[in-house]
Order: sequence, then structure tokens, then C-alpha cells
Amino acid sequence: MAFFRWAVVTVPFMLLLGFTSARSVPVGADNAWYQALVKPAHLPPDWVFPVAWTVLYALMGLALAQVINAQGSRLRTPALILFAVQLVPNLIWTPLFFGAHQVVWSLVTIGAMGVLALVTTGLFFRVRIVAALLMVPYLAWIGFAGYLTAEINRLNPNAATLVPSSVSSQMIASR
Repeated sequence: MAFFRWAVVTVPFMLLLGFTSARSVPVGADNAWYQALVKPAHLPPDWVFPVAWTVLYALMGLALAQVINAQGSRLRTPALILFAVQLVPNLIWTPLFFGAHQVVWSLVTIGAMGVLALVTTGLFFRVRIVAALLMVPYLAWIGFAGYLTAEINRLNPNAATLVPSSVSSQMIASR
């Protein structure tokens, strides 16, 4: 029962973090810069992304609950710390890509996210195998998202200058 008590907290918490990151800047069809980009041929429709991330954050929340509930594991605390660390690039990717229009830095960020998530999954495997298995779809999606980001970078060498950034510091003076 302790796992379910933790899951009731961790799943909504992960969904809230993901939702907050996604709503911090306009994304998809609501983002003029993104609409101006040349997109890769294998880009899914816009509706796929919020559905996929909802499922992924829920699975991550379940994985987190599994590890929190592993009271006897000496690797529990390092696994939880690494999980928190890998969330940092995850949560900054959307504002960096959609808000700041930094495709190259977004690619670096997703690379770091992938490495950290892979190491986290490996540590989860040593704590609770089920927790690691719950992270596998996340790893696959990071790989796919990395491919899409790399393709956007290749197809749009001047991406940062297409439309002014939503985090621009430019001021318009009126007379």
C-alpha cells in the first residue's frame, strides 16, 4: 500500500512539473517561431506531444514512487538525487527551445537529458527493476526528440532569427 500512497503524490507532481514547463511559453501551433521552422519529415502531429508527455510524466511518477518505496536499498537516495538532477534539463528544454529559440543549446540540453536519464534508469534498475522498466519509454522518447531537434537544427541553420524570441530583451521606443 505504501507504493500507492507515494504514487498518489508523485504522479500528479510529475504531471504538474511537466505542465508548468510546457505552459511557460507558447508551444506548437501557438508559437509563431515554431510555425516558421522547416520541420523534419517524421514530425508527428502537434497533438501527439502533450499526449506522449502526459503518459511519460505519469510513468516517471510511478517509477519515482517505486524508488521512494524501496526503503531498504542503499542506492535509494543516490537514485532519487539523480532523478531530480535529470529533471532539470527536462524542464528547461521547452522554454529554451520554444521560448528562447536556442536550437543548438536545446540539442545540447536534450543530449544531457538523455545521458542523465540513462544513468538514472540504470540506478533505478539496481533499486527496483520495475522502476527502470517504467523509464524505458522516456528514454525512447528522448532519443526521438533528440533526432527531431537535430533535424530542425539541420533544416533551419538560422532558426534563432526567424521570429523574435518570446524572451527578447528588445524594447520599442515610441515617439
